[in-house]
Amino acid sequence: MHQGFLRIRESLPAWRAWLLGSLPILALLLAWMGATAGAAEERLLSPAILPSPAEVVGSLRSLWFDRALTRNLGVSFSRILAGFAVGVAIAFPLGLAMGAFTKVKAAFTPLTVFGAYLPIPALVPLTLSLFGTEETQKVAFLALAFAIYLVPLIVAAVDGVEDTYLKTAYTLGASRSEAVTKVLLPIAWPAIFRALRLGFGVGWSYILLTEMVDVGKGIGGIIITSQRRGPREHIYLVLLVIVAVAFLTDKLWQFAEKRLFPHQEQGR
Repeated sequence: MHQGFLRIRESLPAWRAWLLGSLPILALLLAWMGATAGAAEERLLSPAILPSPAEVVGSLRSLWFDRALTRNLGVSFSRILAGFAVGVAIAFPLGLAMGAFTKVKAAFTPLTVFGAYLPIPALVPLTLSLFGTEETQKVAFLALAFAIYLVPLIVAAVDGVEDTYLKTAYTLGASRSEAVTKVLLPIAWPAIFRALRLGFGVGWSYILLTEMVDVGKGIGGIIITSQRRGPREHIYLVLLVIVAVAFLTDKLWQFAEKRLFPHQEQGR
């Protein structure tokens, strides 16, 4: 039956998907240009609130040189890497144990439920009171935020392994440790890797929370300083830079995922 323009779960060629995806972005850009057109006193929105696209692009030089964009971006990225490494070191063994052993899952489920409902911003003052304002606080906050995010995803990945594989392994004489390391973990690895990829992506929102509270080095410090002292154009530029860097790093994760698990792509 013909369903008109909107069809349920229809397949689209790549060019049409790109075209449709560009339309909302183009509409948003046109609205932005319209709201910031003309002299400052004639605009719908003041330049102090929303600079024009041309003004934002024009401030790139000052952001790059005067505000040391690349250096601060490197500081933030290194903090994310450190926090992610510590968070994975906590979340991976815990999530694997919870997914494999029912008693471990029962013991730690209340904590994971508590973490799921805990507002992540609440961890900022907590870690500030425990670790002060130095680098340790930022890494500790990121590690806790990553661990809270990743544990349920890793548990779900291990839980998703069908019992048939375990029964087959036990029939062939596998021990308990072999069942975990040679059956559950290898089968769950693609889903675990995807969880790590998603977790790393949200790290940029986590880093802004702690860097905007304790103003110093990092892109969060640029944003809060620009909000207080100007220029406001730098706020929007930094946000665009964050999106671009997060997109590129996600593509690197995607490339690694395709190389490590090519059978997953073939099955889609």
